[in-house]
Amino acid sequence: MIVVREMLPEDLESVAFLEKKSFSVPWSREAIADAAESPLDQIWVLMADGKIAGYCDFRIIAGEGELMRIAVEPSLRGRGFGRKLMEVLTETARKKGVEEITLEVRVSNATAVALYKSFGFRIEAVRKRYYTNPVEDAFIMWRRRD
Repeated sequence: MIVVREMLPEDLESVAFLEKKSFSVPWSREAIADAAESPLDQIWVLMADGKIAGYCDFRIIAGEGELMRIAVEPSLRGRGFGRKLMEVLTETARKKGVEEITLEVRVSNATAVALYKSFGFRIEAVRKRYYTNPVEDAFIMWRRRD
């Protein structure tokens, strides 16, 4: 059974562990805790078979949204969990009247780029050398009201 719910304080250790497995420059446990406490951020966890299989941090500032983080347990990728988290994000944006959402993604991450495009995001710019370890450019993608 798959459930997406708001992150709870007791999820912090599992989310921090998933963060370390998912990103070459992971956020610290403290940074995740700070985001969870922020009135600007909404963090959801995706539960599969009673365990955290993914999470997403969505920030809203001045009516604009930004996908800060999205991660799925590496051994569980390809099962639609990222899509499920994006569905929650876009539905939340709709309910809150957020018409424009942005994100950065590694130019080499074709799977993520395809996922974001399927939700109406378009590549609008490139940030040179945005990522480290390894150094790589980022696409800046936007989903705008048309």
